[in-house]
Amino acid sequence: MSSQDELPFDMTLRVRDTCMCLHVQRAARAVARRYDEALRPMGLTNFQFSLLMSLNRPKAPTMGQVSSLLAMDRTTLTANLKPLERRGLLTVSADPEDRRSRLLALTPAGRSLLAAAMPAWEKTQEAVEKLVAEASPDLLRAELLALS
Repeated sequence: MSSQDELPFDMTLRVRDTCMCLHVQRAARAVARRYDEALRPMGLTNFQFSLLMSLNRPKAPTMGQVSSLLAMDRTTLTANLKPLERRGLLTVSADPEDRRSRLLALTPAGRSLLAAAMPAWEKTQEAVEKLVAEASPDLLRAELLALS
């Protein structure tokens, strides 16, 4: 490797200390671990909770709507739906208005599990918001929304 191809160590330190992507990823993993721990007694991960919560609406959403909301491709969404469907927490059905589209709906068991998980979610949400209280949780949410 020629010296022209080498990066100085101070560049590594600069990336470590200033890279927005790195810091957002680290924060996301740390926050996700808190929610995972809180939701584990219900047999859910933080992502599964968010996925089920995205289905808690008056009218069943399409896969496209949910994949857009969760910022993920449909293939990944489908892979994440399957274990929840096997557990009887949601259904996937053809959209009667567009047979190419699939509707996602919570089952009564899915609604019950979400209701049971809410106290753990609320406690964790409150704890995480306290961690960012000085930075303003609303401002942080707005800035993260702008990034996504």
